[in-house]
Amino acid sequence: MKYLVLIYGNPASRAAWAGMTDEQKAEGLRAYQRFHEELEGERIVSERLAAPELTKQVHVRTDGVSTTDGPFAEIKEQLAGFYLLECDSEARALEIAARIPEAPFATIEVRPVMGLTGDVDFEL
Repeated sequence: MKYLVLIYGNPASRAAWAGMTDEQKAEGLRAYQRFHEELEGERIVSERLAAPELTKQVHVRTDGVSTTDGPFAEIKEQLAGFYLLECDSEARALEIAARIPEAPFATIEVRPVMGLTGDVDFEL
């Protein structure tokens, strides 16, 4: 079963990263590299996302398509990255999510992936 693990950053997590020395940032990136190596066979893909200030929203309505710039002031947390995992169980996906190096500073969301065929391995 596939699970999408979403990492939400916030001003405190961004400030924590910005306040680190270059060596601390390098160690943080090495922690991610070790984490990824441990997930061989379960991690399909993971990516860090660009700053929320580069966000665009696309609105498709009957009168046309429009875009707006981000970030949006009322939102305190922004999607910062994600993992797409292939796990035997939700419990395993939750275990992996809790081990993400950034987890102590962020909010992590785990969501089953339904795919486009309509076949699901879980009940709502």
